[in-house]
Amino acid sequence: MIDFSKILFLDIETVSQEKSYDQLSERMQKLWSHKAEQLNRDNPELTPADIYDRAGIYAEFGKIVCISVGFFNGNRFRLKSFYGHDERAMLNDFADMLNRHYNAPDAQLCAHNGKEFDFPYIARRMLINGIQIPRILQVAGKKPWETNFIDTMELWKFGDYKNYTSLDLLCAILDIPTPKDDINGSEVGRVYWEENDLERIKTYCQKDVLAIAQLMRRYHYLPLIPDDCVDYTN
Repeated sequence: MIDFSKILFLDIETVSQEKSYDQLSERMQKLWSHKAEQLNRDNPELTPADIYDRAGIYAEFGKIVCISVGFFNGNRFRLKSFYGHDERAMLNDFADMLNRHYNAPDAQLCAHNGKEFDFPYIARRMLINGIQIPRILQVAGKKPWETNFIDTMELWKFGDYKNYTSLDLLCAILDIPTPKDDINGSEVGRVYWEENDLERIKTYCQKDVLAIAQLMRRYHYLPLIPDDCVDYTN
């Protein structure tokens, strides 16, 4: 039986490094233009500026504006977020939490599509910001089954290699209350750059973390976390 108390559930929200392509340095404009050529093979009429809103997907051209985490404390599920405009400070605080509370060999991180996105993105941004990567995020020299990662999307595949299955879809078919009642991932950049509404992004991110934990409960035939057992700490 899996020990849920050893798992840190998480989700991240990312945006482009700058509000627009024109605000990039000349060097980064050239590098994004090269990336855009690869992305625009089927739509060559689009310019690098036209698709700059996709830059947040890539750790080399984006940044993290929110990391929300959740963990079980007895029968309660506690949510906490690290968010703000200062990515280095935010990642430092997050790394400190991992080093203090999730450094044991049996600690695990859980995210939806985490192995392809959240975990490597966090590690890359830590390296870019000069932050020592916590042990739990280090994968060098490890075999895939030796990492401390749980990926709820990978678990759904059951060994299959089909395309991405969204958290929202899994919540719908497994009768889990959906977290998608406000913005969606494609709108995070606009909410950040145009509305400067980090609180809204944080709330959206926390709902996804709760949904990931509920999904893991479903996978293990356990009852869902009641609303009155969820604590929001910030």
